[in-house]
Amino acid sequence: MTWVIVAILVIVVVVLAVLLMRSRRSQQLQKDFGPEYGRVLADRGDRGEAESELAERRDRRAKLEIRELEPAARERYAERWAAAQRTFVDQPAPAVAEADALVSEVMRERGYPVSEDFEQRAADVSVDHPVVVEHYRAAHGISVGATQGDAGTEDLRQAMVHFRALFDELLGRDERVTTSHPNHERTS
Repeated sequence: MTWVIVAILVIVVVVLAVLLMRSRRSQQLQKDFGPEYGRVLADRGDRGEAESELAERRDRRAKLEIRELEPAARERYAERWAAAQRTFVDQPAPAVAEADALVSEVMRERGYPVSEDFEQRAADVSVDHPVVVEHYRAAHGISVGATQGDAGTEDLRQAMVHFRALFDELLGRDERVTTSHPNHERTS
């Protein structure tokens, strides 16, 4: 009888330990991915599937060699961004296409794989930039609509704002030539 009670206690302790580990994993993923955690959970409809996907993203990211941009590259990209913004006044759709291309170029130079699969690019970026990845998705959606003639000037302006949020993050938070994002401090 004593052995049965000990066995039951051991099973209870093991089950509690597993539940505690799962809870901590969930909390850590929620902390690391912020709003992206909720988006993936809503998309998958199952906590286990969502958390497995996020853990896979983190594992994939760990294998990448993501690097900071050199100051000269930051300056060059910032100048190109400013040119795209100036172009927006007269040619909004081409300016948005340039903004999309610039974000992809910066991602590539930083070491992110830039495949044709937009969702994979967004997933890769979400590990390091979980707050602004939604801006990327919104901007990309508007950009795709623009190529089909389904975006007005205000939509295109919003696309530029959304692309800018990720662009600033990708350039680097300490970059002085970019405008600050509301969630980041600006250096002077």
